[in-house]
This record gives sequence, C-alpha cells and structure tokens, in this order.
Amino acid sequence: MPTAKICGLSTEATLDAAITHGASHIGLVFFPKSPRDVAPARAAALIARVPRHISKVGVFVDPDDALLDQALAAGLDTIQLHGHESPERTATIKARTGRTVWKAVPVRTRADLAEAAAYRQAADLILYDAKPPKGADLPGGMGLRFDWRLLQGFAHPLPWALSGGLDADSVAEAVHITGATLLDISSGVESAPGVKDVDKIAAFLQSVARS
Repeated sequence: MPTAKICGLSTEATLDAAITHGASHIGLVFFPKSPRDVAPARAAALIARVPRHISKVGVFVDPDDALLDQALAAGLDTIQLHGHESPERTATIKARTGRTVWKAVPVRTRADLAEAAAYRQAADLILYDAKPPKGADLPGGMGLRFDWRLLQGFAHPLPWALSGGLDADSVAEAVHITGATLLDISSGVESAPGVKDVDKIAAFLQSVARS
C-alpha cells in the first residue's frame, strides 16, 4: 500500500488532520518566497505534536548552512532539497547533517529523468516533480503535473517518490501508472495557496489508503 507526505503544513489543525488520517511523512517549508514558509521556532512547535513514527521533512531551496542548522534544531528527520543543489552540495549536506536527504528532480520530458542518476551517491531518495514554467518564483507546490507515463520502464537509480498535480481523485491513476509507493502532495490539499484544508487532507489520505 502506498504512503503519503502532506507537505507545506503550517497550522495545528491541518497538521493534526495529516496525523489522524495516516500520513507517513509531514513536510514543513523553509523558503521565504513560498506561501507555506514557516519560521524555525514555529516549526519546532508543530513538530512537537508529531508522533515519532511519522517522519518530519524540511523542504529547502538552495539553503545555506545557517538556515539548515536553525531548521534542524526544530527536530527534522529528513532534508528535502528542492532547488538547484548539485550532487556535490547534496552530498555535503548529507554528510554534514547526518540526516536522510531527498532531492527533487523536475520533470517535463523523459530526458529530464536522467538527472536522477547524478545523485546516486549523494541522496537517499529522488522526488520526481513537475518542472515549473521558466521564471517561476517557486520550484514546486503549484499543482502542475507531468506525464506520469514517463516513469514506466525507467530504471530508478534510488528509492523515489512522486509529486506534482496529485489530489484525492488522481491517486489511484498515479499509483496504477507509475507504481509509486510514496506520494507527496501540497497544493492538491489546499483551498488557496498556502492554506491547507482539513477535509481535503482527509480525502486524499483516504484515497491513498484505498490505492
């Protein structure tokens, strides 16, 4: 059965909905340009509510060490890199922090998948997400979807997860087409950018449990 990460959480009510309805991971965003950005102190208060069996993931975009240190002090288990971090920088972050590291790979065409191989020795997991339009302020969380059929037959260099354009209605299709065992959602459970919806979170996680 697939599992799910609810990303971009920022309130107690929506965090509790993710926990109650079975999320395997919760995600907190540390990126000032994002409507989902949380301060490290706020993140610590939220993380304190999360049971140990649920992984706490921090999402970063080309972070410096100072931001990583502040955010990690809040209690994060995993670092998700969603910017232009090179394999070398990714490996350095992993070695320096001792945390599990995910690296997002933006996808529009089959050729884009090749980037994942460069992180074979640097990251623990690849997150395939839709490539944003040129000039976009955000690298993800915009509800965009790539052609999931691109993943069919692809030899994944690392464990992987699927993101981009997911919602309660598309979970079954996503799992059927790609075989994904971990689904990562943000805007698909929102009523407005950065505003999570407890009912949408519940519906999404229920769909994941049925898939």
